[in-house]
Parts: sequence; structure tokens; C-alpha cells
Amino acid sequence: MKIKNIVSLSLICFAFGNLSAQNPWPQTTETAKPWTRWWWMGNAVDEKGLDKQLTTLSKSGFGGVEIVPIYGAKGFEKQYLNYLSPEWMKMLQFTTNKAKTLNMGVDISVGTGWPIGGPQVDEADAATKIIVQTYTVLSGEKLADKIVLKDEKQKNLKTIKLDVVTAYNEKNEAVVLTEKVNADGSLNWKPNSGKWTIYAVFVGKTLQKVKRAAPGGEGYTLDHFSPDATKDYLKTFDKAFGNSNYGIRSFFNDSYEVYNADWTPDFLNEFKKRRGYDLSPYIKYLVSNEESEIAGRVKSDYRETLSELILNRFTKDFTNWAHSKSSKNTNQAHGSPGNLLDLYAAVDIPESETFGSSIFQIPGLKRDTADVQKSDMPDFNMLKFASSAANVTGKKLTSNETFTWLTEHFKTSWSQAKPEVEQVFLSGINHVFYHGTTYTPADIPFPGWLFYASVNFVPENSLWPHLKGLNSYIERTQSVLQSGKSDNELLMYWPVYDQWASPKGKDATFKVHNVEKWLVPTPMYRNLNTLSKMGYSLDMISDKMIGESKSENQKIQFSKEGSAYQVLIIPELTYLPESTLKNILDLVQNGASIIFQNEPKDIPGNFEVEKRRTQLKSLWNQIPFQDQAGNLKFANFGKGKIILSSDVAKALEYLNIEREKLTDTGLKFVRRQFDGGKYYYIVNHTSKEINQDIPLNFIGKQVALMNPKNGDFGLAQTQNNSVRVQLKSGESLMIKASEDSDNSVPKWNYTEKADAPLALNQPWQLTFKEGGPDLPKTRTLKKLEPWTNFTEDPSTQSFSGTGVYTTTLNLKKKNADDYLLKFDKLYESAKVMVNGQEAGIVWSIPFEINIGKYLKKGKNTIQIEVCNLMANRIRYMDQNKIQWRNYHEINFVNIDYKPFDASNWNVQPSGLDGEIRLIPIHYSK
Repeated sequence: MKIKNIVSLSLICFAFGNLSAQNPWPQTTETAKPWTRWWWMGNAVDEKGLDKQLTTLSKSGFGGVEIVPIYGAKGFEKQYLNYLSPEWMKMLQFTTNKAKTLNMGVDISVGTGWPIGGPQVDEADAATKIIVQTYTVLSGEKLADKIVLKDEKQKNLKTIKLDVVTAYNEKNEAVVLTEKVNADGSLNWKPNSGKWTIYAVFVGKTLQKVKRAAPGGEGYTLDHFSPDATKDYLKTFDKAFGNSNYGIRSFFNDSYEVYNADWTPDFLNEFKKRRGYDLSPYIKYLVSNEESEIAGRVKSDYRETLSELILNRFTKDFTNWAHSKSSKNTNQAHGSPGNLLDLYAAVDIPESETFGSSIFQIPGLKRDTADVQKSDMPDFNMLKFASSAANVTGKKLTSNETFTWLTEHFKTSWSQAKPEVEQVFLSGINHVFYHGTTYTPADIPFPGWLFYASVNFVPENSLWPHLKGLNSYIERTQSVLQSGKSDNELLMYWPVYDQWASPKGKDATFKVHNVEKWLVPTPMYRNLNTLSKMGYSLDMISDKMIGESKSENQKIQFSKEGSAYQVLIIPELTYLPESTLKNILDLVQNGASIIFQNEPKDIPGNFEVEKRRTQLKSLWNQIPFQDQAGNLKFANFGKGKIILSSDVAKALEYLNIEREKLTDTGLKFVRRQFDGGKYYYIVNHTSKEINQDIPLNFIGKQVALMNPKNGDFGLAQTQNNSVRVQLKSGESLMIKASEDSDNSVPKWNYTEKADAPLALNQPWQLTFKEGGPDLPKTRTLKKLEPWTNFTEDPSTQSFSGTGVYTTTLNLKKKNADDYLLKFDKLYESAKVMVNGQEAGIVWSIPFEINIGKYLKKGKNTIQIEVCNLMANRIRYMDQNKIQWRNYHEINFVNIDYKPFDASNWNVQPSGLDGEIRLIPIHYSK
């Protein structure tokens, strides 16, 4: 049965029970659509330009913008507006008012550039570090030097203070001398014996300023650990915003990129209050390069204290402030020296980040190694920190800064973006922000104003006419992934104390850019990879979250809004706090199932070590393990179960936890639950076509298949808890398994057979619709080929825009159920018109589209509007020294952060190449 034209997504009802019988897609909202980071260069915005760009974004399928003011273009200084000035606030109000008329949302960063900071950050509130100076003194001698700060950059600062002075002899015996330093720096102490090394620790400032700041946003970066700095900083926003939030949905904070910030003026007091002992006698183990057990213990306590301070003094204060404005907040926790799970969980919308380009096995997917980041590649498990925090605590949205440096400037096609964003979705993220879009005044010529580290999602991009294809795909996908809640069955504890206990370095920052150091080598990471490939769905959980979770009905749940999990896995580790083990055992007492990969070896930290070790051992010895077959130990404990096994998969099998066997085919999935059923989002990133029955753990009474690429849907063929799917490499599918049935939903169209293809090898006319710098001349082609093949016409080598290939086809008979138009090579995307009707946009692999309902017996006109990359036009401009980049701050760089120059690029092939075939297909009855 053929599927009728689907209704506009804007008319679809939200929940399955309220659907029209004809459509199982959830209702779309502005949140389901992709949003984009919107850089205001120099804040040189005006109402005309804002109106034009917001309208253009809306028409192309964007649901919202995230305003981030940055440095400006040279020559436009008179148009600059100071950040948060009355004139700037007027433009913000215009933006939110206009966005509201377009059903778009607006977020805004709490600062310009990054990281957070600005002119309101005075010296006292600026990012703080310790500066260490060492001295040597012998028995009976008095220190000749005065203990005064030698750093010339710090000497004129008013807030510099001496915080700790401790001396150590050769036996590592310590004497705290802080109170024996006179005002002039002279030390009123001399040792009675031996050689002593004195460590003097000064509280200084990093002197880091906001990167890429906009006018009115320049200044020091913030001290995230201070009790007052965040509150002081936000007072400037209180003054600018007054009692209004100006229509802002969420206030955004970018990733923590505060370098060398490792202290705050009251750190010693906070450390003693939180860790139970004075750090001063142990300061040597924190600031020296000694790698010993005691150094690891002291550093673990230090790092845990930093984590608590940034959580309680920055993140929670930021959240409370946003709520005081009746808005939400969004935060990128990664990069910070804190427990990422707790930091992400403390905000309304946790946000992760993808940086660079992943490798996929999809045949034909373009990935030129010269055009991608050499050192950075998005990591799937890194993305899961943000989504785990959201899923555990019950937040509806997890966002992601997406496509940062996906490829070299002007060389990214929408086909390259699709698998990258699919990997984001598979990690549990459901609210993507493009990186991004630059505001450009209405009268600025091509290529407009551009940001240096982005895929250029700007109207001047020659691929812009076909962006709606990608945006609609994301909208449909996110409409499902924002429905109900996550349905992951396993929790994986993050042994952060194993990270914190390292005796190397000082602070421990968990960055996107160094996962190979802190994440990839860990047993937790290996478990996440192994179990995901086996078909298990996992979230990570922190010590704090475990302590606040409860066990009911054999499930572990943090809150009623959060997901309920069948098993908590404690991966192989060295350090486990006795308090966390007690909380775990409390969960088991009430019915939870726990898997330990090994017996915890030790407690972290340096406070009452032996007492706490004894407590840990005592708690562990309460577990009545009994040996089972296969190197596995089992214990009933209260109402729950505990397994000790190095083989987590075997332990899960012992507990009868079912995996989703569909991953045996190589397919990837993420699963959501809703009232009355479950959604599966299935992606084929393998190199082969999948055409078979796949097993699902939940089938229900009825299964609908939904194609997020074009909106098609229909009832699936099912048998024995399996669903038949047909997915070519690069394709994806939504599966909706419901406990209710609706007989009015049509059947899904499965391709049963294909007849011999018809090659469209007749003459084609090639014309050019829009673009520049000049439109190449019209020509008739004997065979399909890219317009860049015609080197005798220089304009074909420099043109970026839309070329239109047109031909006529005589269809002698129309007796197939449908006809598939299949492209050999497409550079880069195409809108297909058949007999004057738009059949759709071809923008991702596989490059093909069904056009049967637009064909007729006899003569048919086929028109293919192809958009190419911006690259050739930029190459032409650089070769001819046409200035288009002229910015303050970083004046445009390439993907290797070298000065950008496209003049030596090869011409990028543009248009159609090879054969186009029309394939008659027949559906199963």
C-alpha cells in the first residue's frame, strides 16, 4: 500500500494516544528543531540585519539561536555596541520579540567570548593560582632571603598574599612557619639540625583575560572557586536586565577553559572544613613533583575540594541566578577540575561538545585527512557524561555544541554532518546547537562575516538552499528523542577517585581534548565500549548521585523524573570511599542488583586513613559471597543481589539482564520509553545494507516504522519478537513499539524486488541559477559531468552556487510501485523537481530519492538543482587578493590554526558525475 502525502509536521499531535490515526510522529516544537550558536561580531547589530537573519534562519528550519558576542570586523567600529549597554539591550529585546513571532527561542551567553569573565571581574574576583617559591636553610642558620614574591607580573597586584610557609627536613618532617614570617618577608626561625627546604606558597592571579571578547566584554576571567566572584559577576546582569529576562529561554556558559586556576583565597579554610585536616603541613606533596602515595592522597583531597567548590560556588549559584530570572541555564562542564557528572547535573540543560571529525565506514562518505583535525576526534563516551547526568536526574534536554571544526572551512557538505550528528543522538543527546552562524549586516558582500572555528551555517553558504534537508531530519529525530524519557537499563559508576589519586600534576581537568589521557585508558571506558557493542544501554553515575538514589521494585532511581535502572556496575578500581560503599550496600538492602568487577583496594584521601580502611574492609566483609561457576561470586544481601566478577557481561547474563541483540548486525541504537511503549532510534553506520528481521526486547502489540529523513511511516512486519528492517549504509530509522494498536495506520513499504534500472544517459542541459562570482554559461551535455570539468570556461572553476541539470525522460510504461532515482556521484546536494513538482532534497548518503508519485507515463521533465561547496569561490578570492577576512583578535585561521589561505587549493568537483539511474521497485504485499 502506498503511503499518502504526510501532513505538515507542525500539525502533528504530541503523544501517540492523541495522534490522528494517520501519523505516529510526535508533535514538533521549536526545541525539536536544531538551534545555532549566533555570534554577534563586535555587537555591530541593527534591527534590519537581525530581522533579516532571524527570518532566514526560521525559513530554513531553525528553532532558536544562542547569542554569543565576540570580537568584531575592522572598519565597523562605529557600529559596535557595548555589551549590556542600554543600546545593546534594546537590540536583544528586538531579537527576542522578533523570534517570538517566528516561534523561535533565544538563549544568550553570560559573557562575551569565553571563558566567563569581563570588565566587572576585579582583581579580587579574578581567576586565582598559587605561586610557589622554595628556599634552603641549614641547621643554626637564619634564612638570608626575604620571603617575598619574585614574579614581576604579580608584584603590582593588591590582592597578593602569602598563604603557606612550611619547611621540610631530609626526613620529610614538617614545620609550618606561616605565622613566623614578618611583614617585610623576613623569617623569624632557624632550624636546630639538618638541612631544610622551605616551601612558600603565594596566592596570585592567572591574569588570564576573556578570549575573543566583544566590545564591553573585555576583562579578567572569573574565579570559579570563590564564594563571592560568581555572585559579584552576575550583579552586572541584574543591573542590565532588571526584573525582566528579556525573553531569554536559557543563559549559557561555555566550556571551562581557565588555565592554571588552581586556588582561591579561602582555599585553606575550605580544605580543612571539607577534608578534616590542615593542608599546610602537606603542602610540599601538592606543589612538588614528588610521586608518592602520600602525594597522591593529598592531591586527591585537593582535587575533591576544587570539585566541591566549583559545584557549590559557581554552578549552583549560576543555576539559582537563572531561576531568579524565570529562565533556565545551560552549562558546558567539561574542561573543569570537577566531577563532570555532578556539574552537569546541577544545571537545567547539560551541554557537551563535539570537536573534529569521526571516522565512519559508510561507503562514499567524504573524509579528506588534509581537511580534518589531526589530534581531535569526537568521543562517544565523553558525550555520555552530559546525557548520563540528564538521564539519571530526569532532565528533559541534553544539548551539544555540534560540528566545531568538523572539516576545513568551506569544505563541509551536509552529507558529512549527518553521521556526526547521529553519533551525538546515539549518545543520548537530544538538543543540538550548530557551531555555528555569524551575524552579518544586510549589506556585506559574500562571504559575509565568518567565525574561525565553525562549519559556516550562514545564508551566504552556497549549500544553504538545501540545509532544510538536514534540519528537517534533525527536527524529526529530536521530536522523538525529546519524548518520554531515556530507557537505559544499566548504571556505570565513574571511579573519579582513581583519577584524583594520581600523584602527577596538580589540578585534574577533564577535557574534551585529552580523553586519551584521562578516559580512554580506564576500565570503565573499556566496559562502556564492550557493553554498548553487545547491546546494553548505559548511563554513568557519581558518588553523590549514588548517595541520593533509592531502590524500589528492584530498580535504582535518583528521582521520579529520572530513569530507573536494573543494575549498578562498579568497574575495576583501586579507590572507593567507605561512604560510597555504604550507600551502595544500602541500595542492595532495598532490592538493588550490583556488580563489582573487583574488590575495592583502598579508600582515597589522607584523612584518618587506617580508620577508614578498616571501615571499608568491614563493610566489604559483610557481603556473604558464595563461589559460583565461571569465576563468579554471588551474594544475596537484604532484598538485593551482589555479584563479584571480572567479566561484567557474564555477570549480567547471570542476573538475566537482556541485551538488545540487534547490535549483532552492527546496527546502533538508543531507546526511549513513553506511556504505552518504547521508541528505538536505529542507525546503520556499517559498510553494508541490513535487510533482515532484527530482534527487539520490546515489541508490544504494534510496531510502526518511521523514516526521519522524509517523514514516511507505516506498520512493520513482525514475528517472534523481531521486526523486519531495510537499512542501507548511512540510513536511520525510528521504531515505535506500542502496547495499543491502530489499524488505520498504513503498512510500511518494504522493497520486494527491483527491475532493471533505466540509465538517464540522454542529453542534459546545464544552466546556473544563483551564486558567484559569475554565472557560467549555459551548455548542453552529451553525458552527465561536473561543471568543473569545463576548464575552458574560467567561471566554472570559481563558481559557488546552484547549477541546474535538466532532461526529459520518456517512460513507456508505469507499472512499478515506485521509482528510485539513484545518483552515482553528487557534489554536494540536490533538489529534485519532477514535472514541476518538488520531489525532495538529496543531501546524504545514499544519494537517492523516490520519485514515483511525480512521474507519469510518457514524457517527464526532470530537473536537478545542485549546490556545491563555497571552496571554489573562496579559492578564487584568495588567488585574486580580494579581501574578505579582516577581523580584530584572531583574523581567521585554517583547521591547523595557521593563517588561512585557499589560493593553493585544488578546484573542488562540483555538480553531477557518473550515471543517474531510475530503478523501478516493487513493494511486498
